[in-house]
Amino acid sequence: MTSDHAPIIAVVGPTASGKSDLALTIAQDLPALLGTSGEAELVSADAMQLYRGMDIGTAKTPLEERRGITHHQIDVLDVTDEASVAAYQREGRRDIADIHRRAGIAVVAGGSGLYVRALLDVIDFPGTDPDIRARIEAEGDGPLGVQGLWDKLCERDPIAASRIDPHNARRIVRALEVIELTGEPFSARLPRYEFAQPAVMLGMRREPARLDERIAVRTHAMFDEGLLDEVAHLIPLGLREGKTASRATGYAQALSVLDGHMSRDEAIESVALATRQLARRQIKWFRRDPRIMWIDADGCDEAALRANALKLIERALSDAQPESF
Repeated sequence: MTSDHAPIIAVVGPTASGKSDLALTIAQDLPALLGTSGEAELVSADAMQLYRGMDIGTAKTPLEERRGITHHQIDVLDVTDEASVAAYQREGRRDIADIHRRAGIAVVAGGSGLYVRALLDVIDFPGTDPDIRARIEAEGDGPLGVQGLWDKLCERDPIAASRIDPHNARRIVRALEVIELTGEPFSARLPRYEFAQPAVMLGMRREPARLDERIAVRTHAMFDEGLLDEVAHLIPLGLREGKTASRATGYAQALSVLDGHMSRDEAIESVALATRQLARRQIKWFRRDPRIMWIDADGCDEAALRANALKLIERALSDAQPESF
């Protein structure tokens, strides 16, 4: 490798696919494999794991299960804060630079596709205009609604609209804001598949039926492990007022249960459905990226997954052009 630091290793995939476990499993092998003197450290690329106290509903790896590996970009926001991909890019890249200064290896793990690309790819985010954003948000909260905003985006930038979930109000508002700010289509600013610095991307892949089973098991476990109590604890801290946190899958449904608008069983089914839908969107997002090397995880134990992942990383390094790393 001609670079002065090891490539970033990213493990991506849909929710509940097992990417966080795989990232931890291979982390201890990477220093020897990549020839560095430092240790591997994990940088989360999960937008909801940024929030302090949102542990159960975001499937955050408990401290005692992190195998002594340092984690970054977890528990950095209060529930009243609004997550920003631009701020995440700035802080996450700072974490990676610090890891490299320690001669370590940055392992990125997460399923928030835009956050992964913000961290890894050549991409700049335009600024914001509070007045423009407030006006667009007001339109979405009024008679026009989120559907009306999405219809407007379809007219102004059909390419961007085709890549944004019609129910994702935050991204629709952001796209319309950027169009007004720059006078250019939002899609013109979508990143190329070009790494900002050397990286290797692994993707966890599972059959849809198996992934759905894992989602169902995890959803029931979240409620059994105390999701409702977690949300009740977060309410005095401002969860209801948080624009991003209060709408997170699991937390919105838990609030409905606590408010008496939904039963526990209804909430479990709603969360499982929303999570399945999220997983399908994540799969569609990652499938478009030709750089990802996929691991078929069904039927593999931890040892097999580890072996497959390390083999793919070795292959990527041997196949790369000399100047790439």
